[in-house]
Amino acid sequence: MASHVGPRAAGTDGSDFKHREKVASHYQMSASSKSEIKKLTVVHFILWILVAAQVTVTHLNLVSHDLVAMPYQWEYPYLLSLFPSFIGALAMPKNNISYLVISMISAGLFSVAPLIFGAMEMFPLAQQLYRHGKAYRFIFGFSAVSVMYLLMVIAIQVHALQIYYSKKLLDAWFNSTLEKKKK
Repeated sequence: MASHVGPRAAGTDGSDFKHREKVASHYQMSASSKSEIKKLTVVHFILWILVAAQVTVTHLNLVSHDLVAMPYQWEYPYLLSLFPSFIGALAMPKNNISYLVISMISAGLFSVAPLIFGAMEMFPLAQQLYRHGKAYRFIFGFSAVSVMYLLMVIAIQVHALQIYYSKKLLDAWFNSTLEKKKK
């Protein structure tokens, strides 16, 4: 028992901490990966809101098409990218490996694949803008191609990092499971 009053025990200078227990590395990895995934999910949600707002505003004719351009084809399947983040969030509290794997696979299908398709879909328009300086679609006065490519660059980084940290989290959970089976 530790004494809150009185002198320190003879022969201890405070350097006898090496024998104390430490948090296992896979638990530290799990906690830090979960934290990073939560931050990236918030950024993904903000990007998703921007895409959903553009789709909603244009289809409900809330503003002129001169102010906000019609959405590109890739934006519709990208709206499904919220489901992988939701499944990943369900996996976190109880370290559910199967939900995390489903989240990783569906993130590739519903998040990354539409972004790759969108890059290919918009490339001729971006090339035309670069070579001739002509843009035909605008979002609040900016070229729609430029705005959407900027959004795509951010989104691809967010989704790549989500998948990366999910893989690290999966590895940490597997290590934890293996250690429990050894005991």
